Amino acid sequence: MKNYNHLSQIVITSLPFAATTWLQILRCSYVILTLLLGLNFIVATPAMAANVSGDLLKQPATEITISLGNSANELKFEPNHLEFLAGKRYQLTLTNPSQLKHYFTAKDFADGIWTQKVQAGKVEIKGAIHELELKPGAEAEWVFVPLKSGNYGLRCTIPGHTEAGMTGEIAIKS
Repeated sequence: MKNYNHLSQIVITSLPFAATTWLQILRCSYVILTLLLGLNFIVATPAMAANVSGDLLKQPATEITISLGNSANELKFEPNHLEFLAGKRYQLTLTNPSQLKHYFTAKDFADGIWTQKVQAGKVEIKGAIHELELKPGAEAEWVFVPLKSGNYGLRCTIPGHTEAGMTGEIAIKS
């Protein structure tokens, strides 16, 4: 009986220590499990991204036409306010009906989108695009998916064109 009392006394006095030890073990296990799950998502990200982009390529593009200048040689974008939804596919058709060359410059906007392609004539360009130059009578198509919401400035960087009002705004909404 003496041994039993001694053993029960040891168990009772060590119970708080055992409980905190088990809590620490559970916390460590939780942290390890969380890290492993996080690594699983990191590893899966390229496959998921490929699947998402594949779905986006099947999505029909919303077509929007933008005129850089006009036949009266006015220095403006028509329309000069563009609004897009993040995650949706768009095709901008840029035209220049004026007698002057113009630039479609919106670097911060271009950094917040995924460009599928830019097509001008028989040339298709892929990759990061920050500025497009359209010579008189030129036309180009820009297919992209907005990723980052925000408000971005648009302008023609030819000297005097921005100052004359050839500016615009681009909004990407979530």
